[in-house]
Amino acid sequence: MGRPRIHDQAVADQLLDRATQIVASDGVRALSLRRLAKEASTSTTAVYSLFGGKPGLLAALYKKVFARLWQAQIAVGASDDPLDDLVRLGLSYRQVAIADPHGYRIMFGDEVRPADLDAETVKLGARTFDPLLSAVERAVAMGRYPSDPPAASIATALWGNVHGLVSLELGHFTPPQAGDPARVFEAAVRAAVIGWCVTAA
Repeated sequence: MGRPRIHDQAVADQLLDRATQIVASDGVRALSLRRLAKEASTSTTAVYSLFGGKPGLLAALYKKVFARLWQAQIAVGASDDPLDDLVRLGLSYRQVAIADPHGYRIMFGDEVRPADLDAETVKLGARTFDPLLSAVERAVAMGRYPSDPPAASIATALWGNVHGLVSLELGHFTPPQAGDPARVFEAAVRAAVIGWCVTAA
């Protein structure tokens, strides 16, 4: 039998927000329940009541940040122009990362690994790839993208481009000579999207 919940969602949100900051700045090993409870001005009893322990807390953290990315990606929608959708998906991805850099590091850093989480939690994170893959598949179906390599390979390459640019920006590694990171990002995303187009022989 699980522990009864005697604390509300506000306490859960407070704990998750503080846990995100601790993991992003100091790593998972620094996330002790005692430290978390102290910094969130609550008790370890609250952590156990709400999450069942550290594994449950990490799973909840992973779900929360990926849910935010998922909502942003599906909000882009699907238009008649999948290439434009791909650009907008990239811009949306960056907005999520810039708005919550701690959460981004939870998703794509090496502190919380999918192998350490339950299958359902991992599946919730993996679905954020689906809007990107869908847009690429539509571009292939319209003859604008090649059918070889597979759509999933093209989508992965596009995501890698976006992920790399975002990681550079969040790590403050973007060369100052490049100028405004937002403009660099959009130009690079548009170039990558166009670069996969099928050209006439």
